[in-house]
Amino acid sequence: MFFPILIASLISSINAASIVSRSQSYPLSQPAVLGPKTRITIGNKVIAPDGFERSATLVDGIFPGPLITAQKGDDFAIEVVNELKDESMFKSTSVHWHGIYQNGTNYADGTSFVTQCPIAQNHSFLHTFSAPNQAGTYWYHSHYSVQYESICDGLRGPLVIYDPDDPLAHMYDVDDANTVITLSDWYHVVAPVLRHIIGTTANSSLINGRGRYAGGPMSDLAVINVEQGKRYRMRLVAMSCDPNFLFSIDGHNLTVIEADGQLTEPLVVDQLQIFAGQRYSVVLIADQRVDNYWMRSLPNLLNASYVGGTNSAILRYRGAPDADPTTVNTPPENQLQETDLHALINPGAPGIPEYGKADINLNLSVTITNGTFYVNNVTFNPPSVPVLLQILSGAQEPSQLLPNGSVFVLGANKVVELTLSTTGPGGPHPIHLHGHAFDVVQSAGNKTFNYVNPVRRDVVNAGSLGQQMVIRWVTDNSGPWFLHCHIDWHLDAGFAVVMAESPSDTRAHLNQVPHEWDQLCPTFDSLSPSQLGGGGRKSYEEAASITTLLFPPSPLP
Repeated sequence: MFFPILIASLISSINAASIVSRSQSYPLSQPAVLGPKTRITIGNKVIAPDGFERSATLVDGIFPGPLITAQKGDDFAIEVVNELKDESMFKSTSVHWHGIYQNGTNYADGTSFVTQCPIAQNHSFLHTFSAPNQAGTYWYHSHYSVQYESICDGLRGPLVIYDPDDPLAHMYDVDDANTVITLSDWYHVVAPVLRHIIGTTANSSLINGRGRYAGGPMSDLAVINVEQGKRYRMRLVAMSCDPNFLFSIDGHNLTVIEADGQLTEPLVVDQLQIFAGQRYSVVLIADQRVDNYWMRSLPNLLNASYVGGTNSAILRYRGAPDADPTTVNTPPENQLQETDLHALINPGAPGIPEYGKADINLNLSVTITNGTFYVNNVTFNPPSVPVLLQILSGAQEPSQLLPNGSVFVLGANKVVELTLSTTGPGGPHPIHLHGHAFDVVQSAGNKTFNYVNPVRRDVVNAGSLGQQMVIRWVTDNSGPWFLHCHIDWHLDAGFAVVMAESPSDTRAHLNQVPHEWDQLCPTFDSLSPSQLGGGGRKSYEEAASITTLLFPPSPLP
């Protein structure tokens, strides 16, 4: 039974992405822009964003999901309603508000089996939280531990908190729903099948929910409309399940002013690499002649190209003809380097500015064996009882907290320095920490440390074989926080740990935990296999018909 439906306040119906046809001048779709107090419905629908029809897991029936917007200081109350029905995909769900600190509301983080049990089919959960000191570009996505890949099936959308007093507002004229640019990969086979395959890859990549695949039809591409002489704050959101993207716009420079909700000193580039989960705000000055220009988003996948308009969208100046661009891709001369990014507000990493001199110094070594990832020799297996519920039930020590070996207990108000190194294939790995932004004092592939003015963000590239990255944060947000690779196939294969900050303080730190949160686990635990969905053993059989490179059959959820 559904909990009472929260009436959305100040919901406006404006164009969320300025997506128009290549051959027609009217919008192809006008998804609503939602406010901070709203309801979203998770359901199934057949769509063809790249021209290939398949059933998908969607928010309010659209891909990407609707843009959720707020003003700095607004309180959020978002009811997530689960109306999933497709047997081939998982029918329970959760939604994580990526980049929101959830200080005092760990139970609203939306992370299945870390901060809550999943929302069962035909049930709902009201997420109430605030983000008083946050403004910038965020997003939301599924976080159900045996179907993180619902991101890959379509459950993903942007979230923006606008700051009326933005100190960099003088740099741009336009910053609205039309300048939110989502980058995503897309798959023609459902995730419950693909999760059995070692090394699965996407069929296409989409910009604002539209794209083409190699050998496929000439599907409509997204068109971003600009007017000559104006300056646009474009908010890039990498809602990728797997690949990172090389983003550029022919003939135009981009000035980076934000990374993952954190303002940066302005930095001019002509191409940037954006990893799964990351966001950048870039200022584009429409100072070229009136024409159409290719917007490019090349994934790090074998044989990726721009042939036939793949991995592309169109930047169209007002007055330009309704036609594909003829602009040429030129090699970048000023590619973004993470070490060139510097925090604009209160720069500087916390603690003693020397490697290994934090209050808590953690070293995580990531290895891979037969497709399964291990962090310090332990692969993450989601516990049957969420870590937060364990803590609220009295568990305090690492020996008491499950999953065994994957929960790190950290003292309160300590400076943590975390070094993560990788051995084996599968990189580069984008690492996300829930509940915090962190200072990147050493970027992957770079030998130098920067404690004075490093970039501050919540997803960082940890690099590839033999590389390491080092980050710092302060444990001022009691509760269990997930730290994981944001390549969803890697997360599903065990690449995760939990940072449990001062468990003895968690109950006092939290706002009152809703009664509805207490009911999530009993409801979920009572579900039958058929109510869980995911195709059961048929999903493994279908994967075996595609390839022999498979993980061993896993127990049914």
